[in-house]
Amino acid sequence: MTLRFPDSLSARALRRPPAPRLLAVCCAVATVAAVAPAFADAARAKSAAAGAAAARRSASATGSRKGSAYPAGATRPSIIARPSEFARAAKRAPARKKKPRKPALRGNPARALLAFQAMQKYYYIQGSGLYDGEPFSYLWPFSQALTATITMANVPHMPVSFAHELHARLVGLKSYLDTNNSGAPEGTFTSTLAAFDGTVAPPAGPGGTKYYDDNDWIGIEMMRVYKLTHDPATLGSAQAIMAFEMAGWETNPELVCPGGIPFSNNAENTDRNTITTAPAAQLAVQLYKATGNVQYLRFAEMAYQWVRSCLLQPGGLYSDHINSRGVVEPMLWSYGQGTMIGAGTLLYQATHNSAYLYQARQTAQAALAYFTPERLGSENPFFPSVYFRNILYLDSVTRDPPGAKLAQAYVDYAWGHLRLSNNLFVAGSPAGAQLLVQAAITQIYGLLSSPASTYF
Repeated sequence: MTLRFPDSLSARALRRPPAPRLLAVCCAVATVAAVAPAFADAARAKSAAAGAAAARRSASATGSRKGSAYPAGATRPSIIARPSEFARAAKRAPARKKKPRKPALRGNPARALLAFQAMQKYYYIQGSGLYDGEPFSYLWPFSQALTATITMANVPHMPVSFAHELHARLVGLKSYLDTNNSGAPEGTFTSTLAAFDGTVAPPAGPGGTKYYDDNDWIGIEMMRVYKLTHDPATLGSAQAIMAFEMAGWETNPELVCPGGIPFSNNAENTDRNTITTAPAAQLAVQLYKATGNVQYLRFAEMAYQWVRSCLLQPGGLYSDHINSRGVVEPMLWSYGQGTMIGAGTLLYQATHNSAYLYQARQTAQAALAYFTPERLGSENPFFPSVYFRNILYLDSVTRDPPGAKLAQAYVDYAWGHLRLSNNLFVAGSPAGAQLLVQAAITQIYGLLSSPASTYF
């Protein structure tokens, strides 16, 4: 059966304030109606209703996130696509005879490069190191543009060097670094350790809340950069982020299920999440492998076990978060499963304890059954990009590659149905282009083009 993904790739996971520098295309379109044929209409309706009611990361058509710990609408589409702008609708000029050319990139590497180039052309602010937003993008989409750049730097046989692009991302990243949340009222933040703010830090931006998951993504990427450059400063940056994550560990014994890492360092935050704690375990294993410091390994094992103890559902998948009252939000997201799959795989490699690999394979089996093409298609592409990365990493250890087929089908569908004629990809309803979406699709094509040993 051919795998098909719905065109909605919905905006329910959008989470922060809108990027105001709109790239001025303003006509809404209806999303192309194509759903995985294996699902009956009744099942789809029931799944959609349950997801809409339970989704902690839900978003309305305006990009708001009722009840979310994040500010609203951070990834509101900056380009709304007209039907005529989709690549499949573009008129093709008559074929002309061309002079023979030297062998060029083909397949996934070629598409990865086109997606990356479109990302840079339409979202990057030349000379700034930053991407378009208010006036700059939030750290969340920036972190994924960074990830896409590092992934491209690891794709073999690229006809262009990514050294300059990598340097530019690291320059831009410094704009988010806040050493102490200076200027904030006392008690606003639970941690004032140096880390990256959710927005550009003063003096160029307002700074403010630090999100632990965003800092996880940055730390993981700093370790990938360290593998490429062996720069001690990059390793030091990853260690500083790890210190921020470890200091965020909840130690209050009165909490139901004590432990875990909160969503942010905002004092009002009370949620402890799979997606903050599991990636911190991944970063800790990376640092243990690089430094030999057993403290990192111990923390990774503790964080991984906390998620299993407090958020694992009977069906083998992981809930989104638990609050201070001990109420578990049962919403399932693909990237939460992915990070636990990856954490288990990394811990197996670090400890040679086969239990970790067994657990990772169990989670992968449950996730592959639950996250059908339809469910993956209903999430923002950022979520599947994390999921595929970790599934593919597990596959590289077990020599069992079910993830590659699914990831390939996902991006092939996006290429044929969700790509504009300028090579920007869209998601949501109405279909809109965003930096976060573009970075995610670029990553998946790049992951399929590069060795799994470069993923972490």
